[in-house]
Amino acid sequence: QVHLVESGGGLVQAGGSLRLSCAASGSISRIRPMGWYRQSPGKQRELVASIGIVGSTNYADSVKGRFTISRDNAKNTVYLQMNSLKPEDTAVYYCSLTAIGGSNYWGQGTQVTVSS
Repeated sequence: QVHLVESGGGLVQAGGSLRLSCAASGSISRIRPMGWYRQSPGKQRELVASIGIVGSTNYADSVKGRFTISRDNAKNTVYLQMNSLKPEDTAVYYCSLTAIGGSNYWGQGTQVTVSS
């Protein structure tokens, strides 16, 4: 079993920055792909950014150039640096880890609210 704990969400004004962290613990025997998703009321959960085993990254078009995903393998932690935040970035942000076999583990989510 894998346990993911997100932190770093909060309230920020438009144009501001936040850094989310996600610490993974439990049955992790090797580095696995991880990602950040977000979901706002009435919308489907969407991929924000992902990072692969060797550090390759992928971003949603809406956050390219503003968000940066990174990982510290020694700490089993993935980060999401969010700059130039916009009101439309307001959502609950979830961390995800893809296990061997393809199943996904999810964190409990952290609220990000961007005021205009």
